[in-house]
Amino acid sequence: MKKIGVLIVDDHKVVRQGIISFLEVQDQMEVKGEAGDGEEAIKAVQELKPDVVLMDLVMPGMDGIEAIRRIKRSMPNTRIIVLTSFAENDKVFPAIEAGVDGYLLKDTSPTDLIKAIESAYAGSPTLHPDIAQKLMLRVSSRSSLDTTETLTPRETEILELIAKGLTNEGIAKRLVISVTTVKTHVHNILRKLGMTNRIQAALYATDKRLPQSGG
Repeated sequence: MKKIGVLIVDDHKVVRQGIISFLEVQDQMEVKGEAGDGEEAIKAVQELKPDVVLMDLVMPGMDGIEAIRRIKRSMPNTRIIVLTSFAENDKVFPAIEAGVDGYLLKDTSPTDLIKAIESAYAGSPTLHPDIAQKLMLRVSSRSSLDTTETLTPRETEILELIAKGLTNEGIAKRLVISVTTVKTHVHNILRKLGMTNRIQAALYATDKRLPQSGG
């Protein structure tokens, strides 16, 4: 079985070593290397070609957000999970817009970190509950999605459910359709909106909500 190659990026060596020690005992994972800032991260991704990058955000020199942008531009198939202590909006939303495949805080349990790496590798983003809540808070109960885009009514409905944090399975159950049908709709939504993952779609959904008339 192919192991998931992971690169750890953090400016604190003690943090890197702690993560490395934990990941090295996981049968399904392989630590490809480590980096201490954004520039080192870009070089390491180019040389080591990891499947998943655990990326800190606040680092000396090039920060994590800029590194994410550059990695996603040149190597879009690289999965990147933010692993940081910062949950402020000025960190969360730029990282999501840059194309991250997950956003975790450093209080995430080791078990949840492993699940997030596996999910990112499989193409399913993971958000820390506090970050998911931030997305939901941007959804106004007195607004409706702007459907002037090329989305069909069903795609718009599914996009709103994505913004509420529902998984494909949850959406299928809510709409009484198959998971395969949901996956097809999600693929079409991302393609039409020019996005790479569900997190970006959720952010789009919250940002594109318009006040209802007469409210």
